[in-house]
Amino acid sequence: MEDRTAMAETEPVAQSTLRDDMIARIASGREERVFLLLSIFIGVISGLLVVSFRMAIEWLSVLLLGSSPNPHQLRLLYIPAAAGLVIAVFTRYIFPNVRGSGINQTKAALYISNGYISFRTVIGKFLLAALAIGSGHSLGPEDPSLQIGAGVASLISRRFGMSKEKLRIFAPIGAAAGLAAAFNAPISAILFVIEEVIGQWSAAVLGSIVLSAVASVVVARSFWGAQPMFRIPVIDLRDSRELLAYAVLGVVGGFASLLFARCLSYLRPKLRSQPQWSQLLQPAVAGLLVGAIGYFGLVQVMGAGYEAIDQAMHAQFAWKMLLLLALFKIIATTLSFSSGTPGGMFAPTLFIGAMLGASVGTFEKIYFPHLTGTIGSYALVGMGVLFAAFLRAPLTSVFMVLEVSGNYSIVLPVILANTIAYLISRVLQPVPILEQFTHQDGLDLPSMEELREESNLHLEDAMQPVTVPVLQGSETIPDTLNSLVQYEDLKSIPIFLVHCSDGLWYTARREELEALSANQPEGQDATTPTPSAETLDEHLGPERTPILFPDQPLSSTLPHFQRWPLLPITNRAMRGSLEGTVTLEDVLNRYQKH
Repeated sequence: MEDRTAMAETEPVAQSTLRDDMIARIASGREERVFLLLSIFIGVISGLLVVSFRMAIEWLSVLLLGSSPNPHQLRLLYIPAAAGLVIAVFTRYIFPNVRGSGINQTKAALYISNGYISFRTVIGKFLLAALAIGSGHSLGPEDPSLQIGAGVASLISRRFGMSKEKLRIFAPIGAAAGLAAAFNAPISAILFVIEEVIGQWSAAVLGSIVLSAVASVVVARSFWGAQPMFRIPVIDLRDSRELLAYAVLGVVGGFASLLFARCLSYLRPKLRSQPQWSQLLQPAVAGLLVGAIGYFGLVQVMGAGYEAIDQAMHAQFAWKMLLLLALFKIIATTLSFSSGTPGGMFAPTLFIGAMLGASVGTFEKIYFPHLTGTIGSYALVGMGVLFAAFLRAPLTSVFMVLEVSGNYSIVLPVILANTIAYLISRVLQPVPILEQFTHQDGLDLPSMEELREESNLHLEDAMQPVTVPVLQGSETIPDTLNSLVQYEDLKSIPIFLVHCSDGLWYTARREELEALSANQPEGQDATTPTPSAETLDEHLGPERTPILFPDQPLSSTLPHFQRWPLLPITNRAMRGSLEGTVTLEDVLNRYQKH
């Protein structure tokens, strides 16, 4: 009667638990479906915003500087200065979080604020970055587009009430969408977000990033068309000596990136340490100086500079002029960015790289006319070279060049030159420029370069030979007790492994096995066989230790040690075949050596 009452009381509890589990699974599945749909929606909205952002820049550029600005026009001096003053006032009093390019701000939102980016920041970034670039400040639209996309994703995910874990993931999804639309290059955007924003990825996150990036590019191409940003002839690398010229370009690009990074890392903290009142004047002074560079002859360095890149690719500058443009672009970008004017460094980086590449190509044409490379190909490789060395995104740099040109015949020179430039930058500038900015801002964000190169530990790295006794689960309990008799000092053996009949394993503590004798009928000796006796694995029940393999991440063992003092590691090819074992002490010792 008491048993029936207990069962009646237990049934509602079990049914309630089952119902709660079903509701949780349904809710989880619903959130996953909503997550994928929102990724596409974020891509579409980000694409529309980025298209509007680029149109605003072009409209402001024509309105403020004219359709074809030329040297010695006074507006080249006062327009960037006046725009800088307006930007400083709005940044100080209305949009305090729009300073910088947007990459580090997005990373900070991801790692510090659970992916939160305010809509005010999105509006401010859109308006002030468009004004800055349109008025001639030497900055680019791609990095702000990344932050705009991340901000849109943050807003939409909050409106839909996503969990905190999903909110944190949505920032890089929107970032990829914004960058993909700005670059018209989804693969490069995806790789850059993985390399520089999140550092690591999972299949689920990658799928959502791809969906949002593709959706945004489809929207952008409906306005701009599907053609690549730059067109160059197909490269026919007939002479292997041509690779030497690309290697030289890699060396030149590596040292140019070092100069660029050193200028920024020196001037930016100097200006930020000045009194608050002087910071209101810094964007205006920077605009005046950049305008002066354009006024006295180098108008090409103002704004993003994509038109000048196209001109360099089509051999419209002498090689000395190309070097001048590269040098003064470094100066102009350093001034604009260090003053706190919102805008990105992607376009200036591509500009500098294109000028250096075209100068090497032009020099080759003059002094080594027998080589067959085109100036456009050198300019294009130069863009990738500086991108790899300055922004320290080597994988993105290769695919970026391939996507913006649509020319896959250039892949070998790109890989060679980019690798040389990247290695020079790594050796001479150990801390990447984006990481330096985070330190200057008083933040401690993870180093994406270190995350990419961090070697992950696996179970085989901590695995030890099997040293504990192994019992067979198919034995009856009397047979098991007989097996235990052979161990003279049983109390010195805290753990046994049981190989169960189903091929799996069970880690048994000594106390569990000592309790087996209590199951024997009174007066029956442990050595007396009993045909109908219960087997050891039947007594232990259906629970088994988790199935683990040597190639799995070492961290995957940590949740299991609360239940199991020792974990068996098995072979993938032979079910139940032991490769070794690990304990919590083995795992911790291996991490300490890492």
